[in-house]
Amino acid sequence: MKLKGRVAIITGAGNGIGRACSQEFAKEGASVVVVDVNFRGAEETARMIKASGGTALAVEADVADPFSVEQMVKKTVEAFSQIHVLLNNAAVQINKNIEDTTFEEWNRQMAVNLGGTFLCSKYCLPHLKATRGNIVNMASVNGFFVEPIVAGYCATKAGIIGFTKAMAIDHGKDGIRVNCICPGYIDSGLAESYFQAQADPAAARAAAGQLHALWRIGQPAEVGRVAVFLASDDASFVTASQYNVTGGFGSGIAPLD
Repeated sequence: MKLKGRVAIITGAGNGIGRACSQEFAKEGASVVVVDVNFRGAEETARMIKASGGTALAVEADVADPFSVEQMVKKTVEAFSQIHVLLNNAAVQINKNIEDTTFEEWNRQMAVNLGGTFLCSKYCLPHLKATRGNIVNMASVNGFFVEPIVAGYCATKAGIIGFTKAMAIDHGKDGIRVNCICPGYIDSGLAESYFQAQADPAAARAAAGQLHALWRIGQPAEVGRVAVFLASDDASFVTASQYNVTGGFGSGIAPLD
């Protein structure tokens, strides 16, 4: 098992990619702290892990709130004593152009996607220093390949790529590795919300698959397995890197309308 004896905090783990990452980490022996602002979703993910013989703790937290993040870390340490891995996955996506995006929507997206990555990293770092642990941030193909009506989301994901590299430089001397994953279209909540924002959701979904060299959108578990690799000793000399889990996104032929 690649993560046996490790304690991993995974945010945004109540569904989609976060849930799949939690399950993949648990399969590899990690004790997983399943974090989500939707506690019911976090509990369901934890239940699924326990039903498969794994160890999980569900925690409700808003990653945009410093006090909530501090409590998340406190509960993790109370339950498992240590933290070895932080996977910053929590995100929101506003499917609007800038003119139609409200001030509140813009600020919330920045606070969750980029601010949450900052806050969770900030409060976990003292514990990661003690274990010489690592951080995996969830960026996106939209960090370098932009699409219509997601300008704010693209901005946050580009920021996460830069933030990842900066943290890796700052904390490499502490033995802490920091990497990010850039998924393409993945069959999960955020992608589905984007499809539903199009004039013809079914056509948009079909067209999205054709944007990938593999001629399909990805599955959450396919992202989860890359996250396991980056969190494990198999990636012991990997830091400041962005891993594109895109199925060759941008190499296909059918652009979205």
